[in-house]
Amino acid sequence: MTEDLSRRDILASSAAAAVTAALPSLAPVSSAMAQSIPSSAAGIVAAIRTKKITATAVTKAALERAEQLKDLNAFIFLNKDGALATAAEIDEGRTGPLAGLPVVVKDSINTIDYPTSGGTPALHNAHVRTDAPSFRTMFRAGAIIIGKTNLHELGFGITSTNLSSFAGPVRNPYDKTRIPGGSSGGTAVAIAAGIVTCGLGNDTGGSTRIPAALTGTVGLRPSVGNGGLQRRYNDANLVLPISHTRDTIGPMGRSVADVALLDSVITRSPMAVAEPLRGKRFGIPASLWGGLDRDVENVMKAARLKLEAAGAVLVEADIAGLFEQNAKVSFPVALHEPIADIPAWIKASEIEGITLADIADKIASPDVKGAFGAIMADAFGAAYQDAISVHRPALQKMYADYFRNNNVDAMLFPTTVAPAPLIDMVKGSGEMSINGGAPVPTFDTMIRNTDPGSNAGIPGLSLFAGMTPGGLPVGLEIDGPVGSDARLLALGLSIEAILGNAPPPRL
Repeated sequence: MTEDLSRRDILASSAAAAVTAALPSLAPVSSAMAQSIPSSAAGIVAAIRTKKITATAVTKAALERAEQLKDLNAFIFLNKDGALATAAEIDEGRTGPLAGLPVVVKDSINTIDYPTSGGTPALHNAHVRTDAPSFRTMFRAGAIIIGKTNLHELGFGITSTNLSSFAGPVRNPYDKTRIPGGSSGGTAVAIAAGIVTCGLGNDTGGSTRIPAALTGTVGLRPSVGNGGLQRRYNDANLVLPISHTRDTIGPMGRSVADVALLDSVITRSPMAVAEPLRGKRFGIPASLWGGLDRDVENVMKAARLKLEAAGAVLVEADIAGLFEQNAKVSFPVALHEPIADIPAWIKASEIEGITLADIADKIASPDVKGAFGAIMADAFGAAYQDAISVHRPALQKMYADYFRNNNVDAMLFPTTVAPAPLIDMVKGSGEMSINGGAPVPTFDTMIRNTDPGSNAGIPGLSLFAGMTPGGLPVGLEIDGPVGSDARLLALGLSIEAILGNAPPPRL
């Protein structure tokens, strides 16, 4: 029995069975009360601390909105009773830097009190016995957990079109026929739809940043580097894994300030303060700007003009051979490491009676089933050692040389090459078209710009750049050297002040 188990009881299995049921009726929050809730995470915490509003009222409002918008499929588990109980504790005097703030947590992140299903049938009723440290730090800081959010099954995809019977496809609040991105799609949608201001996702190849881009929100992929002290968040073995080399929890929010607040609490470091953009140098790599959807290209051109007008210096400098080098690392790592990493997570989480083979056998989404076919056959086993010991160091050197040789503070590019494509209910992730061209694989296309930095272990921040004429958000990403997370957040605060925040979806 762990220390965490003695602190809080594990939920009974029956709670997981009720995951998709509608919430019981809540005493309604008045419209005046709902309108008095601040729109920022820091504003909510301050209003509760000064007793301008109660944590209970804020929590009820979040739960009511979650119930009203359940067709978005943002949640796998809604924590009505637990959230209201925590809110009552806050109103009775419990304090902390996040006291009273409603948040959501991706359902691949270990939480003792709530099911951790990974959105996959074999783990539907699984209960882990250890909290992920990043989550635990937020909870102890007074955050109120509204629920566990939906995701691409097992995190193996970028659409969040989860075809498990208890999960369903997550829908983009700006157009419910379109994907929100993934795999942290549920967290992004809960934020974009105004249920909460912020929460946790996790990122292997773009899973916080892609959904942030497609929903007009903000997502941070913290530094991973080569692990150890270079890893900003340490949640080893306590998040359902894809790759220990690449995986990391990442905060997501309505604004850069929301993300910076969560990052500050998780890392126990000062919150980032905006840095003026005048004189700051941003690399513009042509490789990451090529082949764009026309609407994305136009939004990004407009964003560049605004940043240059604010004094930012945009340095046209490419990374030759980036995609070719990344290909030598990406699949050999991501489709080999799960063979050991998922069993290690099962053991560390103290889940009994489930094996990697059980998980693979019961996968519901065809695209994920295909990926696990390659994993179980260890299709990339022969390429793995060179990927880790030769090709990944070479990729990391390419990035280090880029930042140093071009004397740039960060790299700037479109997070995704296209806005949100349509949901594919057959494959989960099929094909899409750019500017009316021939069909291309959705996964490869949408992860193109986020994957290389993930493999190099550098930090990346995606924030809102603008809207397409069709009303879909476009994301802008800034990447920096390992360890520059606080600097990226500081620059992001200033960029956001110029480009603004996404308009709320019409729901």
